[in-house]
Amino acid sequence: MKKILTLTTIIVSAIAFSQTGIKFEDSNFKSILQKAKKENKLIFLDAYTTWCGPCKLMAKNIFPLQKVGDYYNANFVNAKIDMEKGEGLELAKKYKVQAYPTYLFIDGDGKEVHRTLGYVKEDDFIQFGKDALQPENRLSSLIKRFEDGETNPDFLKSLAEKTMFSDKDLFGRVLSKYFEVNKGKELTKDDVNLLLQSVNSLESPSYQIFKDRKSEIEKVITPATYKSINNSLLLSKVYKNTYNKETKTLDEKQYLKQAEEFLTKDEAQKALLSLKGNIAFSKKDFSTWQNLMLEKYKDTTDADANELNSVSWRFFENINDKNALLKAITWAEASVKKDEGSYNTDTLAHLLNKVGDKQKAKIWATKSIELAKAKGEDFSETQKLLDSL
Repeated sequence: MKKILTLTTIIVSAIAFSQTGIKFEDSNFKSILQKAKKENKLIFLDAYTTWCGPCKLMAKNIFPLQKVGDYYNANFVNAKIDMEKGEGLELAKKYKVQAYPTYLFIDGDGKEVHRTLGYVKEDDFIQFGKDALQPENRLSSLIKRFEDGETNPDFLKSLAEKTMFSDKDLFGRVLSKYFEVNKGKELTKDDVNLLLQSVNSLESPSYQIFKDRKSEIEKVITPATYKSINNSLLLSKVYKNTYNKETKTLDEKQYLKQAEEFLTKDEAQKALLSLKGNIAFSKKDFSTWQNLMLEKYKDTTDADANELNSVSWRFFENINDKNALLKAITWAEASVKKDEGSYNTDTLAHLLNKVGDKQKAKIWATKSIELAKAKGEDFSETQKLLDSL
């Protein structure tokens, strides 16, 4: 018996010693706050969703690492909460989580002191934690430096990147200041990407920069892309002018009239179909939405790969009419032809399986996994589909 107990002890000890990675609390947020306060630690909260690819990759590649676990387990009370379920819904609102994964560092009183986001490698992720523990490097301290008048361009650019998905107003102000102090300097690709993140309406402070520096921006994103973005902003204004919030009705004649001031008649008609489709989809009137999309995508020549993939996937999720699904398959095929990737080959595989063509579904699911592996992308959902075929 002694030998058995000794062996058991060795096995248990070995298992305990072999455990690596971040240890996440298995309790509600209130209990986590209490524990953080009692231990005088910050909470590290991984704010994720089940559909988020980078979230899955962090959980698979980064969180389990020994070095990461050693640092985060020693310095934080760690929590992992789905922002679209249970208490995660309220936490997402409270902490203004708008992109995934977002990493929040919160004190025992529930006050956010630092945040960052995205898929990052081991050393960068550990640095996030170190920044959270150093008051001068926390986002809250960086914001105070900005409010106190800091105008160093590198500082402003870094702060803009950190706030673009958490505080749109602050992000806009920081970016406007960044372009102000950099006036006269040529725009870089990073500058243009940041600018495009902040231009969300004709009234946004960054829109004037977008207009004034058109020729420079077009060198980075092409004139066609610039025109598409500008038209989208103009159409948003037209929508505001022609949609009655009280009656929840759209003046279609006025919408077309105003849209045709900067679009061709055909483009304006397609824009109207898109808008009506979005309204129907938001109301979960999928029958109306289906008919509008079938009308809009009779010709897919001008639609890009992402657009076609998006509407195809929505058909897969919400439509059961086989003829409509067969049409969606042609859209997914067009998407793949324009820009083959794991994302649209996966959509094509799911649609083919839904209409009963398991043989072709298997071919495209296999292709999707191959493409995902080549780029280090998550393919777990595609693998589930392939295993079921």
